[in-house]
Amino acid sequence: MSAVAAHGTAADHALGRLRAAIVAGELAPGQRILQEEIAELLGLSIAPVREALRVLEQEGQVTYRPRRGYFVTELSIADLAEIYELRRILEERAARLALPFLDEAALEPVLAAAKACERAAESGEVTAELEANRRFHLGLLDLPGQPHTVRLIRQLWDSTEAYRALYYNSPQERRIATVAHRRILAAVRAADPDLFVAELDAHRDRALSVLTAILGRGSDGSPRGTRGTRLD
Repeated sequence: MSAVAAHGTAADHALGRLRAAIVAGELAPGQRILQEEIAELLGLSIAPVREALRVLEQEGQVTYRPRRGYFVTELSIADLAEIYELRRILEERAARLALPFLDEAALEPVLAAAKACERAAESGEVTAELEANRRFHLGLLDLPGQPHTVRLIRQLWDSTEAYRALYYNSPQERRIATVAHRRILAAVRAADPDLFVAELDAHRDRALSVLTAILGRGSDGSPRGTRGTRLD
């Protein structure tokens, strides 16, 4: 294996672990990311960790502050509202274009993701639910012919991943999301574009409402509390 390939594999490993730590809340919004500590925990040099952080910065999941380093991106209520409004616009376009192509074959992985979401919701496995939830939603929208729209949707999803974990930490919201997914699938099977968009909007609006309430609990509009960095 070449040095470049080995380095790429190390950076991919660091990227995957950092993403998982952000989703799990091990690295919480506003928390500083200590590169040396991360590298030691993962048994890597600083270089692949720094490369992974640059990727996360491009996705909006971390923010670089000169002379201070990298921090998990901290979003205000206004930031979230803007991101969710952009998602509403882009996802409506994608949904209407995708619906004619959502036959049983195209829905097979979406249905599998929906079942995985339900299992994770029942067992309280937030990280697993987040992964399945992402597959569910993007599986409904990620079809040939609209690569730029889907790329932008993915970027918007990435930028709020840590906050989506706060939403799914609630058992009640996990149950509500399960029902929402079933309603979305019913709209798809009915081949009703207006209903499909309406159900997506209702699901998204519920998440934004819950997150707005969570963020509003902090005096500065941001969630409080961090867990230690584990990455194990």
